[in-house]
Amino acid sequence: MKLNYTKVGDYLLPNLTIKNQNYGGINKYGYLRLNYLKEHKKALYTSLLMQDKLTNHLVSVSNECEKRFNILMQNYRKSDEKLSEKSKENNQLEWIKMMNNYRNCAEEIILKELIYV
Repeated sequence: MKLNYTKVGDYLLPNLTIKNQNYGGINKYGYLRLNYLKEHKKALYTSLLMQDKLTNHLVSVSNECEKRFNILMQNYRKSDEKLSEKSKENNQLEWIKMMNNYRNCAEEIILKELIYV
């Protein structure tokens, strides 16, 4: 990577330009990761940005989180008999509470293992 410099006073400043970043294909997990990198991992954020790999990183994190979320929810549905369709018809509120609980657990796992690392 070749950098050009501009002399400003006594200092040589690099001429850094950032290509227009298109964040298509990034879901909420990708944006959470972007925010975390900006606030807590500034060196990694800057490095990914300068190498033009930030968008690819965010898309891969988004895809991985989505896959992990779907796998976790499928496992929760299979393991709990209260989440069957018959149970859903009989007691909707209980079914919704259980699904919300499992969704919150899955999101917490994803945030701790994939986003905030």
